[in-house]
Amino acid sequence: MLEVLQKKIQNTLLTFTNQRALFWDAEKILILSDLHVGKSAHFRKHGIAIPSEVLIADLKRLEDLMIHFQPQKIIIVGDLFHAGYNSDLDLFKDWRKQFTQQFILIRGNHDRLKREIYEELGIECEEEFLFIEPFTFIHHPKKMEDRFYISGHIHPGFVLKTKNDRLRLPCFAVSEQQIVLPAFSHFTGLDTKTLQGKFKNIIFTEGTIFEV
Repeated sequence: MLEVLQKKIQNTLLTFTNQRALFWDAEKILILSDLHVGKSAHFRKHGIAIPSEVLIADLKRLEDLMIHFQPQKIIIVGDLFHAGYNSDLDLFKDWRKQFTQQFILIRGNHDRLKREIYEELGIECEEEFLFIEPFTFIHHPKKMEDRFYISGHIHPGFVLKTKNDRLRLPCFAVSEQQIVLPAFSHFTGLDTKTLQGKFKNIIFTEGTIFEV
């Protein structure tokens, strides 16, 4: 079930979702990070039985978001892919053919495919960053005085303490100068320690989203 939380950041309305993506309302841009297409096939190649349904579920969730928000562009701030060419990439290729939207990738540390493959998939690549006022899109989180960054890479998580338990949940980490996106793929870990200090956290589950 899609749940959203809207915030004005840099005088711009952004919609945070519990489906691991961010929507920029005025520009009709859907923003996500760390889909890691090919990770399950990479594990299978090395003898670890991770089913392709992991990727299929991630792509279905992305498709549902595109249907709901009707974006004109999809920006992926790194690690769209996980490894070299494998069977998961063929699956993604068939999925991509359904859509006419512009896909833009800021290449991350895992995005090592040849440029010709990105062109075949209809994906525009930026090697370091993309600037669309007032945001700079980049894979690795940065901190500079004159820019507001939207990044990924870290897979941020938050430890929510309840009376009887400690829950590790994915989140958007938000500061005065940046937003660090959660990993879009469910097949990723959570980092609950790297981002400390002046970050607020927008935490979500399958049924809710809230800020702490």
